[in-house]
Amino acid sequence: MSSAGSKGKVVIITGPSGVGKSTIVKEVVRRGEAVFSVSATTRKPRAGEVDGKDYRFVDHDTFRRMIDKGELLEWAKVFGEYYGTVMRDVQDVVDSGRTIVLEIDIQGGLQVSQRLTDATYVLIVPPDDKTLEQRLVGRGSENARSLELRLGEARKEIEVAIQSGVYNHQVINDDLERTVQEVLGIVQESK
Repeated sequence: MSSAGSKGKVVIITGPSGVGKSTIVKEVVRRGEAVFSVSATTRKPRAGEVDGKDYRFVDHDTFRRMIDKGELLEWAKVFGEYYGTVMRDVQDVVDSGRTIVLEIDIQGGLQVSQRLTDATYVLIVPPDDKTLEQRLVGRGSENARSLELRLGEARKEIEVAIQSGVYNHQVINDDLERTVQEVLGIVQESK
C-alpha cells in the first residue's frame, strides 16, 4: 500500500511508552483534524478503554491469523503483547480523502516507513527521563520491574528513531497544550 496519489494523508505519531501519545492523539482527533486508526492488540484493556474505540482487543490466535493473512500494515510484539494496524482501515480513510492518524510505537513507525514513504512521521519525546518515569508511575499499571524495563526501552527507542532519519518532526511533550498545538499544525500541514 502506498499513499502516493491517494486523496487522503497518513500521519504517524509515535514515541516510547508513557510519553503521552494517546492523550495528544485523542485531542487532535477531538478537534476534528483527523481520523483515529484503531489498532488491534492482545493486551488486556486498561480502565476506561473501550473495545473498537481505543483498541480492538483480540486474543493471540486471532492476531497471529491477521499476521498470516497479511492484514496488518505493521505489527510488533511489545512487552509480551501484540499490537498492529489493520491495513484495510487505513486505506479506507485515505481513499475517502481524509487524514488518518496512527498512534503506534517506534518499531511500528519504522515498519510503516518501509511501505508508506510519503506519510508524515512525528516522534513525541519526553522532556527528560524523570518526567517519563513520573508519567509511567502515574498510569498505575507498572511494577518496579516493568518500570525499569520501559524506561530502558524508551531510551533505546528514542535513539533508534532519531538515528533512522524517518521522522520528519520531533516534538517534546513538556506542556500538553503547546504539544497538541504543534502536532495540530503538523497534521494541518500534511493535508
